[in-house]
Amino acid sequence: MFESPAYAQAASGGAANGTATFMAQIFPLILIFVIFYFLLIRPQQKRMKQHQAMIGGVKPRDTVITTGGLIGKVTKVDDVLNEVEIEVAAGVKVRVVKSMLSDIRPHGAKAAND
Repeated sequence: MFESPAYAQAASGGAANGTATFMAQIFPLILIFVIFYFLLIRPQQKRMKQHQAMIGGVKPRDTVITTGGLIGKVTKVDDVLNEVEIEVAAGVKVRVVKSMLSDIRPHGAKAAND
């Protein structure tokens, strides 16, 4: 009495319709990935390459700033252990891992302990 017969809808296009629906669903995901790549991933990789080049070029008498905020002059570079020795005050030397250097100033720049 209150029930009406249910009829199956005829498929129009078959596989072509399914492919179009799939592409419409996957396109936003691809678009989001492309946007993330150009706005986040690529600039970060560029900064990492610049930082690695900067760290590779450190030499004695350069003024460096560590990620902890220490400022001092490089007295010794150990490429085998990937460390530098920094003089932060007269007679006070600290060994720091190269990757923890945040900035390197050429040896003409004035250090905090001078």
